[in-house]
Order: sequence, then structure tokens, then C-alpha cells
Amino acid sequence: MRINGAKFITSAAREEQFIRPEKPMIAVCGRSNAGKSTLINMLAGQKNLAKTSASPGRTRLVNYFDFGSFILADLPGYGYAAVSKEEKAKWGRTLDAFFAKKQDIAHVFLLSDIRRDPSEEDMQMVTFLNYHIIPFTVIATKSDKLSRMKVKERVRAVAASYGLGAGNVIAVSGFTSDGKDDLLQALAHILSIE
Repeated sequence: MRINGAKFITSAAREEQFIRPEKPMIAVCGRSNAGKSTLINMLAGQKNLAKTSASPGRTRLVNYFDFGSFILADLPGYGYAAVSKEEKAKWGRTLDAFFAKKQDIAHVFLLSDIRRDPSEEDMQMVTFLNYHIIPFTVIATKSDKLSRMKVKERVRAVAASYGLGAGNVIAVSGFTSDGKDDLLQALAHILSIE
């Protein structure tokens, strides 16, 4: 699968601004600072399609991107972010409203820093996705921070934490593009069964 010319479509702050996709939509979610924007830029082959930041919690809207054969929705991160409780509650309502339209979602990429065990929020997200029968793949980000041997070990550990097979976890690095081919292969499979 090749991706060429991915582009930003729009941002949505409220449910009425969510787009109704005419092609498959892949949602990207995960903790704040899990590497969502970096992953999107890697997939697009562009440095600045999605804004990246060293400080967590920068994505506060649902950002939509056109990737040609699919739409990608970048969701606000959950968990740690130096924002008010009111702002976190608002993000939570945005996520709830987004996932309420599950018929619009072909697949979810749940991002998780490969160096960390899944958080309580990550586990809640997996429970939520399983309960609502929304297909998902765990993307273990920042694999460049570990040795190849350690990456394999952590993929097995992350998969076990979520109660998944190791094949349901893809290790990637947005900086070295390790794992990009595996991710593109997974995307091609997702879109072929959509």
C-alpha cells in the first residue's frame, strides 16, 4: 500500500462538527504524548502534516486528514495533560460523542508507548472498544528507544497486558520509520475487509 498526498481536512470541537466519512475512517487514539502526531506524519511521509509537541495534551480537537483511500481521525489524548479538570472532562465528552458514531469507524489504532505498561485509561479504552465491538490494533510507539531484542520482549508484554496476541501489536518508530511497512500492511488488510 502506498500513501501519497495526504492532507488536512478540518478540526472538530463539537459533535455537530464531526464529519460523516464517505470512505473508511481510521481513528488514532491514546494517552497524551503517545506519539499520535508523529505516527500520522510518518504514515503520510510528511514532517508537519500533524502538529507535534514535546509537551503532552496539545491535540484538543478531533483533527481529520484525507489519506486517499481512507480518512484518518486524530483524537485528543487522554490521561496526563497539564490542563484543567474542566478541559479534561470536555475532551472525555468529545471522545464519547465520537465513538457513539461507531458505524463511521472502520478501525482504531490505539497508541501506547512501548516502554510503558498500559495505563488504567489504556485498559479502559480497550474494554470500551471490545464492549462496543470496534476493531482495533495496538500500535507500540517509540520503538527506536529500545534494542531490537527488547522491542520483541515489550511487544509480547504489551500484548499480554491487553489480553491480545502479539500479532495484534505493531511496534513502530516515527523517527526511524521502523514498523512502517507492517503498519501499511495492516492498513491494506483493514481496508480490504472494510
